[in-house]
Amino acid sequence: MADHRFHGIYPMLYAFFDESGALDLNATARQVDGCISGGVHGLAVGGLATECGKLSSAEKRQLCIWVLEAASGRVPVSVTISEASAEAQIEMAMLAADNGAQWVVLQPPPVKEISEEDLIAFFGEVADASPVPVGIQNAPQFIGIGLSNWGLIELNKRHPNVSILKAEGDAMYSAALAEEARGAFDLFNGRNGVDLIDTLHAGFAGVIPSPDATDVQARVYDLVRAGEQEEAERVFRGIAPLLGFLMLSIDHLLCYGKRLTARRLDLGEVHDRAPADAPTAFGLETLERWSRQLGPMGG
Repeated sequence: MADHRFHGIYPMLYAFFDESGALDLNATARQVDGCISGGVHGLAVGGLATECGKLSSAEKRQLCIWVLEAASGRVPVSVTISEASAEAQIEMAMLAADNGAQWVVLQPPPVKEISEEDLIAFFGEVADASPVPVGIQNAPQFIGIGLSNWGLIELNKRHPNVSILKAEGDAMYSAALAEEARGAFDLFNGRNGVDLIDTLHAGFAGVIPSPDATDVQARVYDLVRAGEQEEAERVFRGIAPLLGFLMLSIDHLLCYGKRLTARRLDLGEVHDRAPADAPTAFGLETLERWSRQLGPMGG
């Protein structure tokens, strides 16, 4: 495996809410501690699994600060930025960097249509003002818009601070992207890590999954990096059905992944922020089985 500036398993933290519907500081801190004790290589916050679309700008800033304070420099932290304007994204990048974030990831502005040139210009304006390295979340299937591989590579050429990419694709897509990018980015995949081992062999630096089984994924990553391929595949097979179950959709992941993570962290009842899928009896039975199999987070 190649050396990368940023690498490994960076779980995208959930936004836990208390009974009143406000962000829960205690649950946030326990989630950070659980992931770090489970061996992750970094933390991420602010993305789709953090329900960024349901959070106000003030809540996004608060959660960013809480996570960085709880992490206390023990692992690198990446902050995903989903603000609507370039000015607001720059402000958030500054806040994240000032509070200790090592890198940020930009989502496209929430518009239905935008040309590739305009999107390159948008990202470039934010990247040029960011005091830390910048990544792009390119997930048109989830967000609605994105860049082509050409556009991503062109963005890096014009704005070298854009040096990280969170792609969302299968192993074949990952391999083609890595070949075209020719080392321009530290490449991370999403999709909850369902393609973890193949993605790493394609040349990716790591994966940004949700926290549900991130301790096991961190172990798989370490085994692959150490050249212990057979053991990595054996361990990964143990969670592959769970990852497939959780990654049916983002809403499904938020419903069941958050509840599984809460069980593994002993957080008690999960309070959803609408709109949200309601769990079924079968889904909860499935989580109970996986919770028993996985045990406490980091335990």
